[in-house]
Amino acid sequence: MRLLVAGGAGFIGSNFIHYMLDKYPDYEIINFDALTYAGNLDNLETVQDNPHYHFEEGNITDLTRVNEVIEKHKITHLINFAAETHVDKSIHGGIKDFVLTNSLGVQMLLDATRINKLTRMVNVSTDEVYGALALDSDDKFTEDTPIMPNMPYAAAKAGGDLMCNAYWVTHKTPVIVTHCSNNYGPYQFPEKLIPFFIFKAMNDEACPVYGDGLNVRDWIHALDHASALDLLLHKGVDGEVYNIGVDNERNNLEITRMILSILGKSEDLLKFVEDRPGHDRRYAIDSTKILDLGWKPEYTPDQFERGMKETVQWYLDNADWVKKIRARMNEVNQHIAK
Repeated sequence: MRLLVAGGAGFIGSNFIHYMLDKYPDYEIINFDALTYAGNLDNLETVQDNPHYHFEEGNITDLTRVNEVIEKHKITHLINFAAETHVDKSIHGGIKDFVLTNSLGVQMLLDATRINKLTRMVNVSTDEVYGALALDSDDKFTEDTPIMPNMPYAAAKAGGDLMCNAYWVTHKTPVIVTHCSNNYGPYQFPEKLIPFFIFKAMNDEACPVYGDGLNVRDWIHALDHASALDLLLHKGVDGEVYNIGVDNERNNLEITRMILSILGKSEDLLKFVEDRPGHDRRYAIDSTKILDLGWKPEYTPDQFERGMKETVQWYLDNADWVKKIRARMNEVNQHIAK
């Protein structure tokens, strides 16, 4: 396999590259990333000298550049992590970037897959495209759940997903779409809840919890997500959609308290703030389809506390990475404030 990983310098993409290089040392992995604020080559410092790993800078909206890299490296497979993901930014401004990357960018990769006759493309998406579930419900998102996004970010992602379906139906472009639940683990940019609160608590700063803190998400470790995508690259069915989650529903208040407990901090750092607009109440994933394909996650719900402790420890052990990434986060916050 000669695999183009679009968005490989980000959180989930870099974890995926580490996973693939460890499992398949003879595969060629080409990291294609525009290096926006969340793209961080420090995430891949330990593999940069691996002869089977290569980095190419570029934007997925630039079809000429995408084709150039595919031809140069004789790419056979493509997986797309490239996305604008800062939900607050999509709400308060900058939505154009989300549409360009999350919708148009996917269409460009589909064209590249079709033109270059690649074996398969996997488009990594989110469960947020389905909308929200009620807190008092036992319902879960299945692959047949109608797409009803409630936030600009999710709507842009849904546009890319629907384009994948259109290319499959119209051109038989070999593409698979995945909808994954919330990820946690090392290398995550602190716009997301878990690293954001870890960084806050590490510095004895208040952890601002939106609303009543009871919004529920299904949490999955990034390496379990990587193993699921690995399976789909090899054994998935073209034209299909697969949900990826581990049935690990936790509300934001529980997550915050767990982080404070692991770090030995007082719950006095917990601070409730005004809820954000369009804040979906609950997400829950039914992963029966990919489990039936043979996927076996390691960090199941009973292993979540272990995964969280390992995650917190990783940030504690990587002070230089944290320092650099906090500086980037301050720049992003200043941009949003404008």
